Amino acid sequence: MELIDTHCHIDIQAFEGRFDNLLKNARRVGVLKMILPGVDREGWGRIMTLCRREAGLYAAPGLHPMYLAHHHPQHLEELAALAGGGNVVAIGEIGLDYHVPGLDRIVQQQLFEQQLKIAAKAGLPILLHVRKAHDQVLATLRRTRFRFGGIVHAFNGSLQQAGQFIKLGFVIAICGTITYDRARRIRNIATLLPPETLVVETDAPDIPLAGHRDADNLPEHLPEVLAALSGLRGENVALTAQYTTANAKRVLGIPD
Repeated sequence: MELIDTHCHIDIQAFEGRFDNLLKNARRVGVLKMILPGVDREGWGRIMTLCRREAGLYAAPGLHPMYLAHHHPQHLEELAALAGGGNVVAIGEIGLDYHVPGLDRIVQQQLFEQQLKIAAKAGLPILLHVRKAHDQVLATLRRTRFRFGGIVHAFNGSLQQAGQFIKLGFVIAICGTITYDRARRIRNIATLLPPETLVVETDAPDIPLAGHRDADNLPEHLPEVLAALSGLRGENVALTAQYTTANAKRVLGIPD
């Protein structure tokens, strides 16, 4: 089976000495492609270098709403240059975060809309980070008429909100949250959405799976996310792998 981890932060410095083994272990279990989203300008260089060096890695630089203090106006100019220069499959992760206290919502909104413009000009999809702001993000996408779609990372909204994102050309990313019995809402949503609307991710090193609570999350754990998803949906795991991989390739423009 060929799997695509649509969201993993394996570029972070904590993985630097483990990177080669991390890749080897992921590929051994079928995770042959990985999307590396950015969170701030400082990390873009690492992401771009790794994606040029290693087959199957794809860059998605962006300015994360949780790190407003790290972002400066000139970073938007640099992001626009990266977006137009090739070797980038999406802008991400971007969006709105109303969960973290003290984050200026007006500044978040401005940053989000500026990055939507960059993505639209480059004709690129986006990787969305959304917490407790699904309706606000949906309203922004409609108002700005963003038409390039993308992935809603680590989806945590309602079934109705998922449907609205899907109508706007987005797919819903399922992560390790569904391995927890108590995560009833997302487990239910994962069973109800059509197959053409789903992709899988780890968000490594975050969102550890139920069987790995005391360790870093890793791309090599993606087959366990897939197995949980296929089990909930009552499907053969090979079928779930086939359509989630096809969906990721379609949305992000990744070749076979």
